[in-house]
Amino acid sequence: MTTPSLPTDAAATSEGPVPPSSADFVFGGRNVSTGQHIAGLLNAGQLESVGTPRKLPQDIWPDVDPAVVQEIWDRGAATGWRAAQYAAAPRFYRDELTRLQGQLREAGFEAMGSMVARSLRLVSVAHPADDDEPRGH
Repeated sequence: MTTPSLPTDAAATSEGPVPPSSADFVFGGRNVSTGQHIAGLLNAGQLESVGTPRKLPQDIWPDVDPAVVQEIWDRGAATGWRAAQYAAAPRFYRDELTRLQGQLREAGFEAMGSMVARSLRLVSVAHPADDDEPRGH
């Protein structure tokens, strides 16, 4: 992932400051990139401190029954797998994501529903060919 930078036409000039929307995009992207960097270092440190990936789930919840920890870990893995599918081809899941976002909001999960809506806006842009009529190919 590359760190966003201001486009040359948005850079500050003697005529005025950088537009807030451009600065917002750049700073937001840099903060995400920095957060991912720090998370990577934390992940490496956690693995080094427990010694083996097999011990990571129990490291998170040391006082919980190992069978319960495994259930939680398996549930997280299933959630992560599904999220990876959405991320890999969001255009193919647009309707499903829209449905899930609506279900979250209807159930009162506004923050989660808003996050799904944001993901839809950012990554699920319609392709120009999506509205084409089939031509028999």
